[in-house]
Amino acid sequence: MTLSTFAFILTGVLLNAAAQLLLKAGTNAVGAITLDRATLLTTAFRVLTQWPVIGGLTLYVVSVAVWIVGLSRVDVSIAYPMLSLGYVVNALAAWWLFGEMIGPLRVAGILLILAGVFLIARS
Repeated sequence: MTLSTFAFILTGVLLNAAAQLLLKAGTNAVGAITLDRATLLTTAFRVLTQWPVIGGLTLYVVSVAVWIVGLSRVDVSIAYPMLSLGYVVNALAAWWLFGEMIGPLRVAGILLILAGVFLIARS
């Protein structure tokens, strides 16, 4: 994999991770969402008018465009596992930004993901 191809793949992963974090920030502002028929439209409006949700959805669109460029340059069997790096990025960012806990099992999982991505990238 060339450096530019890796850059496209990694950029797509990071944009996707940032989109998830923005969606979480937007839902934190709204609170727990209940799927009640009487309040469904009101709740949908509240969620979709949160600027972090709008930003997250926008980043998703951009990440798809970047991802398509990356996929055009590398086998999907190599590119797709790279998406797992998003789990690592999001776990660390959620700990830092939202105070979410990362216990020993999550740390072990993160290390396994990193090892797997390393092995796939080297293949």
